[in-house]
Amino acid sequence: MGYKVTLLDDHALEESDLSKFNVIITGIRAYDTRDELKFAQPRLMKFVHDGGTLIVQYVRPRDVKVDDIGPYPITLSDKRITDETAVMNFVDPNQQLLNFPNKITEKDFNGWVQERGLYFASKWDSSYQPILSGHDPDESNLEGGLLFTHYGKGIYIYTGLAWFRQLPAGNPGAYRIFANMISAGRYHGQKSK
Repeated sequence: MGYKVTLLDDHALEESDLSKFNVIITGIRAYDTRDELKFAQPRLMKFVHDGGTLIVQYVRPRDVKVDDIGPYPITLSDKRITDETAVMNFVDPNQQLLNFPNKITEKDFNGWVQERGLYFASKWDSSYQPILSGHDPDESNLEGGLLFTHYGKGIYIYTGLAWFRQLPAGNPGAYRIFANMISAGRYHGQKSK
């Protein structure tokens, strides 16, 4: 995608100047598997508060190593959408993640593989905006697969969508949505391209 990527090991999480980054993205299950995040979480929340964007990919609720993965409470669940063709609806079609820099449409969910997402949030503080809703056949609607909030000067995003499947598969719509998440901190009311 043309981004310069720096991997943050435990030492970097503890010691480096996080303000030199625009965006930090946690890997899947990072809050389940990386003990250092217990200690780095206040630094990550300060990074967001000071103007950074933090994107947290799915976390298994039973193994979380911190009290809160976000700046406001989020309750995670085992809920998922396993049907890769499930219709995804836009909770607020005007929300910036659906409009900048790419205008997201239902076509961006074509060709997804294996599933839509997993470990969706089941409850969240009213500070978060749910972006998408969908469900498996004969199941109830889920909105906790992509949550967005401003915190201080920055942006926090929780996503249970299956990026770890879609990006390696080269799915163009997934790349367009992921680019919108990465660009969230650069949005100033612009129109999509």
